[in-house]
Amino acid sequence: MRIRRHGWRSAAGTVAAAVTGAIGLGLLPGTAAAAELATPGDFNGDGYRDLVLGAPWMTVSGHENAGAVVVVYGAKGGISATKRAVITQNSPGVPGGSETYDGFGSSTDVADLNRDGYADLVVGTPGEDLAEADAGMVSVLWGSRTGLTSGAELKQAAPGSGYFGLDVAAFRGSTAANSMVLGGSWQGTAEYKGPFGRTGSVGNAWLNRETPSIESVALGDLDKNGVPDRVLFSSRIGDGGGQVYVNPVRAEDRHLARGDGLTGAVGDVNGDGYGDLVVGDPEDPSGTDAGAVGGRVSVWFGSAKGIAPDAQPRHISQDTSGVPGGGERGDNFGASVAVADLNRDGAAEIIVGAPGEAIGKVYSAGNVTVIPGVRSGALGAGSYGFSQDTSSVPGGSELEDLFGTTVGAGDLNGDGRPELIVTASGENGHQGAVWMLPGGSARPTGTGSKMFLPSALGIKQSDPVMLGGRGLLDVI
Repeated sequence: MRIRRHGWRSAAGTVAAAVTGAIGLGLLPGTAAAAELATPGDFNGDGYRDLVLGAPWMTVSGHENAGAVVVVYGAKGGISATKRAVITQNSPGVPGGSETYDGFGSSTDVADLNRDGYADLVVGTPGEDLAEADAGMVSVLWGSRTGLTSGAELKQAAPGSGYFGLDVAAFRGSTAANSMVLGGSWQGTAEYKGPFGRTGSVGNAWLNRETPSIESVALGDLDKNGVPDRVLFSSRIGDGGGQVYVNPVRAEDRHLARGDGLTGAVGDVNGDGYGDLVVGDPEDPSGTDAGAVGGRVSVWFGSAKGIAPDAQPRHISQDTSGVPGGGERGDNFGASVAVADLNRDGAAEIIVGAPGEAIGKVYSAGNVTVIPGVRSGALGAGSYGFSQDTSSVPGGSELEDLFGTTVGAGDLNGDGRPELIVTASGENGHQGAVWMLPGGSARPTGTGSKMFLPSALGIKQSDPVMLGGRGLLDVI
């Protein structure tokens, strides 16, 4: 599968996992990583996490691709299509107004930024017109007893940040001053540190222009000091993959020399209490890019000193022992990643989307692989996978469904067993769809799975909606 970028609005096309208080998911307190599919958070304080789904191609009041965010509220019986909210820039309290090609909901992330006990939603709108066309906007919708009812724009740290909000990341730090939001753009990365106020006030804000052309951003605590470490993923460099920067100040700072990729997530994969960086490198090798046929993920383990620029990661592909399938060109294994402790053993699993994977002879139907976390030994053993052809999973594998466009996990019914969440941006002509696979006694199961199409969630349009977001499918 090869779908190239033609501006951020390109047809057919980050995960990651972590939210405030995500200890129940096997993630470090405050860990976060941004992707179009945000990890669920409790916006209304009822004790159940709520599912967030971007719909960046939704038409609003006649404005094509204005975009929306769908929140499906968690409950004891799990999520239901009837308990939901469709939020647009025309909704009361939301900054801006819906306009053609705004792309509201192109990126989202979740954290309790103002530390009031309610999760807050950070939303990227990369096509927003401000002083300049397509300047982009990042806004925060504040959680409350009644859910997401008000918001504020995070003012750009410097004007002209082209397509600001291509990706966002949020982190609830150990103190209010350590909370952070990142907003990626083609001109650099805007960084906001707390305290965060409901009017959009922040403790500090600046724009890092030294690492431009950022495709994806992530935040997580790699050295267990309660302060977020910033991870930036660039566009391709030459004929290689995107460079991965950790806490960069200048372009030459902290570039990880022994691997590359386009997206990533932070979580404790080996159970030692330090956040580990999991990077998706979904492209086939070419030129100077070593990579792996079909794509791979790379894991850099955190430590008291964080991650050194020359640290050696562990690479995992579909040709790794214990991982089902086999690497084939165009699989795009690693196009989406998330990290969550699905079996609750203290070592978090790596969830990997491969939306280009052929299921039988069905091209780009897509699948998802779960790689168990381990305290010692090689990663890969005991891995397992899901597709639309898995028993009891609704639907069926079809040409270019792109199952695995984005992935995530979260306990949506409060039983302590995280559900696996998967989107497929190509479903029904890019209407998009989302699946929720219940958490079982030892791992997620297809039994009791739910599938939601836009029409079930109150979105009534026949044109593409891209429910769940585009992921990386416009750049790989």
